[in-house]
Amino acid sequence: MDCVFCKIINNEIPAERVYEDENFIVIKDIRPVAPTHLLLIYKKHVPTISDLCEDDQRRFWKVFEIIKNLSKKLGLKSYRIVVNNGEESGQEISHIHFHIISGRKLGKIG
Repeated sequence: MDCVFCKIINNEIPAERVYEDENFIVIKDIRPVAPTHLLLIYKKHVPTISDLCEDDQRRFWKVFEIIKNLSKKLGLKSYRIVVNNGEESGQEISHIHFHIISGRKLGKIG
């Protein structure tokens, strides 16, 4: 598979890892838009939220626990969580992931 996130998960491409468990990995974004810009990536290759199966969805309860614990550990009092779902939304890598962005005032969306 030619997916950059799969290659990072499989240690074929280096990345600065912040967290890892059996289902998720958190790395620092190589093109940050703020002082803190992390990517929380599902280890199983699933292109978009629309492609998640019921078994995958059961694992996703942990996403917000990971974000909560990391924000506490890193001292993030305010942050934005972004998920782009599909090409037209701005998703550049077809592998489900969450952006955690903090460290500067962020503008309104919408």
